[in-house]
Amino acid sequence: MLTQRLADLQVKLQYLDTMYRARQEDLQQLTQHIDQSAIASDNTSTFTIPPPELRPEIHQILKNMSGMNAATGINPPVKLRLPSSYHFLPHLLDDPSSLRLAYLLSKGRTGVSVVLGVPTVRREKQCYLMDTLQNLVEGMSPKESNESLIVIFVAETDLGYVLQIAKDIEMRFSSQVDSGLIEVIAPSPAYYPNLDKLRITLGDSPERVRWRSKQNLDFAFLMSYCQPKGTFYVQLEDDILAKPSYVTEMKEFALAKIARKEPWFVLDFCRLGFIGKMFKSAELPWLIQFFQMFYNDKPVDWLLYSLIYTKLCNIDKSHDYCKRDKAKLWIHYKPSLFQHIGTHSSLKGKVQKLKDRQFGKVALFFPHKNPEAEIFSGMKHYKHYTLENAYLGENFFWGLLPSPGDQLIFKFVNPTTVKRFFFRSGNAEHPADKFYNTTVEVMPLENNQYGGNLNVTSDGFIIVGKFDDVGIAQGNVDDTLGPLQAMRLFVHSETENWAILSEIHIQDEFTTR
Repeated sequence: MLTQRLADLQVKLQYLDTMYRARQEDLQQLTQHIDQSAIASDNTSTFTIPPPELRPEIHQILKNMSGMNAATGINPPVKLRLPSSYHFLPHLLDDPSSLRLAYLLSKGRTGVSVVLGVPTVRREKQCYLMDTLQNLVEGMSPKESNESLIVIFVAETDLGYVLQIAKDIEMRFSSQVDSGLIEVIAPSPAYYPNLDKLRITLGDSPERVRWRSKQNLDFAFLMSYCQPKGTFYVQLEDDILAKPSYVTEMKEFALAKIARKEPWFVLDFCRLGFIGKMFKSAELPWLIQFFQMFYNDKPVDWLLYSLIYTKLCNIDKSHDYCKRDKAKLWIHYKPSLFQHIGTHSSLKGKVQKLKDRQFGKVALFFPHKNPEAEIFSGMKHYKHYTLENAYLGENFFWGLLPSPGDQLIFKFVNPTTVKRFFFRSGNAEHPADKFYNTTVEVMPLENNQYGGNLNVTSDGFIIVGKFDDVGIAQGNVDDTLGPLQAMRLFVHSETENWAILSEIHIQDEFTTR
């Protein structure tokens, strides 16, 4: 009897807690309505126009809160309360700011064809975000840029880190931010539950459960923000490579399916994880609600599979029937448009080298015909990836751990008038292996006529450029310097990674390309 009594009290306590949460939800909705009314009132003259009246639903909320809802007869003024996000994430009721953005960088672009959602978190080893953004932007035509939106979701509660990422994006992609192509958002710390008190599921470690549960909530947040902004939504990650014209290919494939009246729920442009998954924005609430309900139970790609299984599969039929029906709504596009390039996962200690084999080969170096020169390298190369082969356009150069004072020298066989230079470091498979804090320097044939505005080194070289944050050094050489004896790359500080030169292009007066 005591055991039964305790169980009864436990159920009643759970019920009372649910009622308490419902009252909190009422208060939350009322607060939001009052905020909206206040905003509307602030936009009008309070001296000449009265504030807007409370809406009928607010009157109903107030009646519910006061307990005046007893009624009998036909069409009583009583409404059912349907489950909402607050039922699955009750902690959201504990803070009025839980669903507000902690940070927003936006020009307010809406009504686009394709919204690309890119969640990013702080990584222990390498950050691939800027390389991914660079690739996404470069892969768009002007027309594609005008009908797309890239939303970067910095899924961190450290506002200092969020502001630093936003600042880096503003500096490196200023024109894309100004045009409205790129937006940056971050969540309120109150959006997340206590991730240390999650249920341990699937036999995973507590660290992995925290990681995948938070990722589910991150995707739900990002999808909720992006849902009203465009026709289609594509889920990406911050460590990917995209093929050129990927926006057009995805959009045309989706529209072709719709035109033929072929139903689909997800179009899959990458075989790996949750990368390159396209949804109709109108159907995102299915995913958002499902992720919120089961965020603690499974990884995000498993939840997507479970949702489609629930929508389609007949338990009275075999797995083959289910697999066939699932393929009708989850459609794979070949060849893949996105490739995973990251090695270090956002889960601490996890190393992953997964590649989508259907993506095909990517160019790892870009050959050019350069002036004849003798090549000298102060950096030890890896295997057959020599500087000489890179200069000849036969491969890329891969040097081991650049150190201060390392030099890559190109000594011209004949004095050469250089018009322009272009050096690209890193490549698609190793985007972090770049030259940092490295200058481009030249040695003129006649070195005694320097102007006062030239930056001359102690050994007579003139600095004409340096590698930027993206890993590229490019520029023109002043004609007044005349023919050059040599060019060199000079490393000023050590790095944690090796360094790749994937493109060397020295244009002289006879070079046309």
